[in-house]
Amino acid sequence: MSTPTLNQSTLRNGSRIVGIGAYRPSLIVTNEDVCQWIDSSDEWIRQRTGIITRHRAPRDVSVVDMAVGAGNEAIKNAGIEPSQIGAVIVSTVSHPYATPSAAALIAEQIGANPAPAFDISAACAGYCYGIAQGDALVRSGTAEYVLVIGAEKLSDVIDNHERTISFLLGDGAGAVVIGPSDEPGISPAVWGSDGSKWDAIGMTHSLMDVRDFSEQAMKGDDVALAAADEAHATLWPTLRQDGQTVFRWAVWEMAKMAKKALDVAGITAADLGAFVPHQANMRIIDELAKQLKLPEHVIIARDIADAGNTSAASIPLATHRLLAENPELSGKLSLQIGFGAGLVFGAQVVRLP
Repeated sequence: MSTPTLNQSTLRNGSRIVGIGAYRPSLIVTNEDVCQWIDSSDEWIRQRTGIITRHRAPRDVSVVDMAVGAGNEAIKNAGIEPSQIGAVIVSTVSHPYATPSAAALIAEQIGANPAPAFDISAACAGYCYGIAQGDALVRSGTAEYVLVIGAEKLSDVIDNHERTISFLLGDGAGAVVIGPSDEPGISPAVWGSDGSKWDAIGMTHSLMDVRDFSEQAMKGDDVALAAADEAHATLWPTLRQDGQTVFRWAVWEMAKMAKKALDVAGITAADLGAFVPHQANMRIIDELAKQLKLPEHVIIARDIADAGNTSAASIPLATHRLLAENPELSGKLSLQIGFGAGLVFGAQVVRLP
């Protein structure tokens, strides 16, 4: 008896980004605003981070709301219908539900049902992870178009009085549509993780801690109740980081990964039109550019000055602004690299829409 032959997806030559969108919340938080909560100054924050303002979403605007706004613009700019989306990938660490995914609801709201939809939890590298997966889905023939979104409402997971990371963070969403291309438009990803530094960026508590604390309080434990009253503002898990560890890792290790991404793409820094690193800290951005020895013609994204660090949303938001301010970059190559909690990283070269 002969072995049956299985059908497989028809492979495509290439993929590329064909549309981009963004959502920036209306509330702008200045350094002076931040200094209400921490003992700092506008001058210190600017010198140490390069941040002047950051956007934060009102209470009634969710991660999903921002993602839908960015996704709709990306689909419109791609010149396709929502029904043509073959998969929705959402990178976020601030969707407040463990399940169902943010992506499933977003697919419904943008009109992409019944497209497969899933979330990625890779923090600041999440968007680059999503690009790698979207590229693979399109080139494998599994989907014709893939919507990749980075969306964060980090204001929900910060303690404004915490000094290591809270003043850095903002909210927002950026999205791209990846579609088929006769020529390669997305290079192979250079991605990975360093679990030895797993706790360099993370949460102050786990949800199990919150559960145990609440159970003690409900049992009438006076000690627990007193502690709950004293710590109610910080019991909710919030972000914190070991700033020096993260800074050194980002500067020295990520420069190596960025150079490797250029090598894997088969190009040099001189072939680039733009460099869009994760918008973590202006000093990190400048140091990476210096180590890469970027020519003067390469335009470097510095969206962090006005947007702050928006984790998974930072690269697509920065790319969206870069294209709006420099439309001549359309069709040119951009090196993008994301790095953050995990510690995880991802980088690739893409042709800009």
